[in-house]
Amino acid sequence: MAKKCDICGKGKVFGNSVSFSNKKNNRNWSPNIRKVKAIVNGSPKRINVCTRCLRSGKVERAL
Repeated sequence: MAKKCDICGKGKVFGNSVSFSNKKNNRNWSPNIRKVKAIVNGSPKRINVCTRCLRSGKVERAL
């Protein structure tokens, strides 16, 4: 599932997993994405948001 944060645009990052014997294997790092109900342009809407944006207060949650 290709999910990105709708606030900051954070998505998957690709790189290498390096073993003790220095073998390289492909791997990826996924952001911690949550589907939350937030206030967008004055109305509640479901958006994908990373937990960093939630914690820093960039999103106003709808109750």
